[in-house]
Amino acid sequence: MKFTLSWLKDHLDTTASVDEIVETLTDIGLEVEGVEDPAAKLKGFKLVKVLEAEQHPDADKLRVCKVLTDEGETQIVCGAPNARAGITAVLAKPGMYIPGLDITISVGKIRGIESHGMMASERELELSDEHNGIIELENGEVGQEFADWLAQNDPVKVDPVIEIAITPNRPDALGVRGIARDLAARGLGTLKPARTAEVKGTFPCPVGVTIDADAKDGCYLFAGRLVKGVKNGPSPQWLQDRLKAIGLRPISALVDITNFFTYDRNRPLHVFDAGKVKGDLRIHLSQGGEELLALDEKTYTLPAGVLVISDIGGVESIGGIMGGEETGCTEETTDVFIEAAYWDHIQIATGGRALKVNSDARYRNERGIDPAFNMEGLELATAMVMELCGGEASEVVVAGAAPDVSRAYELDTARCASLVGMDIPAVEQRATLERLGFVMEGDLAHVPSWRPDVQGGADLVEEVARIASLTKLEPKPMARTQPGVPKPILTPIQKREQIARRTAAALGYNECVTYSFIDKASAELFGGGDDATMLANPISSDMSHMRPALLPGLLQAAARNQARGMGDLALFEVGAAWHGGEPGEQHLLVSGLLVGRTGSKDVHGASRAVDVYDAKADVEAILSAIGAPAKVQILRGAREWWHPGRHGRICLGPKKMLAVFGEVHPKVLREMNVKGPAVAFTIWPEEIPLPKNASAAKGALEISDLQAVERDFAFVVDTEVAALDLVNAAAGADKALIADVRVFDEFVGGSLGEGKKSLAVTVRIEPKEATLKEAEIEALSKKIVEKVEKATGGTLRG
Repeated sequence: MKFTLSWLKDHLDTTASVDEIVETLTDIGLEVEGVEDPAAKLKGFKLVKVLEAEQHPDADKLRVCKVLTDEGETQIVCGAPNARAGITAVLAKPGMYIPGLDITISVGKIRGIESHGMMASERELELSDEHNGIIELENGEVGQEFADWLAQNDPVKVDPVIEIAITPNRPDALGVRGIARDLAARGLGTLKPARTAEVKGTFPCPVGVTIDADAKDGCYLFAGRLVKGVKNGPSPQWLQDRLKAIGLRPISALVDITNFFTYDRNRPLHVFDAGKVKGDLRIHLSQGGEELLALDEKTYTLPAGVLVISDIGGVESIGGIMGGEETGCTEETTDVFIEAAYWDHIQIATGGRALKVNSDARYRNERGIDPAFNMEGLELATAMVMELCGGEASEVVVAGAAPDVSRAYELDTARCASLVGMDIPAVEQRATLERLGFVMEGDLAHVPSWRPDVQGGADLVEEVARIASLTKLEPKPMARTQPGVPKPILTPIQKREQIARRTAAALGYNECVTYSFIDKASAELFGGGDDATMLANPISSDMSHMRPALLPGLLQAAARNQARGMGDLALFEVGAAWHGGEPGEQHLLVSGLLVGRTGSKDVHGASRAVDVYDAKADVEAILSAIGAPAKVQILRGAREWWHPGRHGRICLGPKKMLAVFGEVHPKVLREMNVKGPAVAFTIWPEEIPLPKNASAAKGALEISDLQAVERDFAFVVDTEVAALDLVNAAAGADKALIADVRVFDEFVGGSLGEGKKSLAVTVRIEPKEATLKEAEIEALSKKIVEKVEKATGGTLRG
């Protein structure tokens, strides 16, 4: 929305400067996007008096002028034909920038004679295209700023143009009067009385108007009148100047009048050349396929359902958007039909988007105009047409009626403090609303018809605070809900999720954020893909089901990376997976995937393919970080997408599984187009028991000062016996003394025979009360052998 300062002052009696107005507009919610101030580029140009003008000795077209400035007399060489003694001109001193020439002048010699500055033409100061001579003023004092002289004698040339951004909820600010009303409410001036007009019709209108039944919910009110005997031509200079200043091209008086009211009062109008209208006008919905040559000289093929205005010859205008070229006004127009209508903003927006037509009328009608101003706007436009173009007005014809938008809300003056945090006296709150056009009956505020955005008591408070200035808000800390140190914001599960992310990243994994939807085939590989988790309206066939696990997304990411030459990957994700389609049928998971080798090729051969122990080490590190118990069981029996012999379930019991790790089944890798080896892990953070002691303090560190003892044992067992079973049996011989049991060697076949293997373990014994004697160590060793033999069926290797 653009307007000039002088246009604003037609509605607002103010002495405020442009800077004050701009700052206030932004402060009250009408953000200023730009200001074009012609006076700014004229700063420094001052009036001078030419005392003498003599012929240049070496140039016929140059004169050497003695000029009186505010700093005394100086010499100027000038080539203008009107440079002569006695005139008042405008001087640019050395060092000043000339905008029309894009140069900075300096003292120079012209044909051997020094010139201390330049007397400027209008084109050189970008005031007009006139450059046949220097600016010659009829009056003015030497030393007076040229911009100040223009403001007094020719203000149009230095009239600032202000552009503001309009939010969709403020259609009233699409008119200059609405902007002036807001500034007056802030106290930046006084709102002048609105212009009114009442034109009596002297004859019946020969053009009738009707609204078809199919358009009654799209056009509430259509009014118009005919003015005969008009003389169309150029609009007066003041009107042309205003339209040019905001970027509009003056066309003719009749058209310029409608553009003026569009911006002045947010009242879009349209004028038909009544001599070209065949019969009456009717408003209806297009059937589809009709063509219209519009005023923008484009032909539009109308889809069905667009509001249009037709005569008996066909469509003449797109209702509320753009008129037709055939009935447009020209210099030959003698009879004009002025239309003012109130349209449904939704249908205007729909029609404009369908036709891809952008116009000032559409912009305002789809945001909402003042329904109560419709008839008054028609009267004002009629009066201006008769004033500028002459003519005689008919009676007004009307179809439909303006909707009743009257409403009132109670102003609770105490809510200003609770909703906005500002203490504004009740009297000031009521006065603010009254200045904005609200009618107060005690605490009941009647909303003006031009404010469709006010829909409740809270909006009244917002208006009061906006005008009072939200910059007056004082920051205050929020009150604590309880004394002392506030409780943690994150829940224990959220904290675990955060720690798991950081730990996985610290282990060298890259985080992935994959879609929660996957294709059915991938979901079926991981126990999902049923109807319960199928989407009713998937965005694509590859996203038809909710994911049953995180591994499908990680494997798909790995496949895409491998296809682009990235073979060694470490990926992880933290997120939800779904085991049903009802609310709550989801669970939080932490999953990681290792593919390829542990590192780049190495001359020392340190690089190797990832294996199950890499996944085991990483999952144990994450479990430890998020607070899982140190002593757990590792069991077999994971789901079918894990390798049957190379995986482990980390459990607190047969039914309490915390995590699973291992190789991904080769069949799954083949289906997901992933080249192995690939190992992975999945953690269920919600299954980890919460600590019984919520304190952040740690227990005392217990370190024994007694000598620890290590003993090695080798057992011959069947090849099907798991090493973990043997380790657990050895550790169970004496839980108080045995601190750790580790496997350090495995030998299969050879002299042991087929189906046998040897497992060697180191048992670390840490005494707590006294150093162990040899007999005690032997007794414990015997107990270890017995436990292992009983649990595994193996024998101590000789």
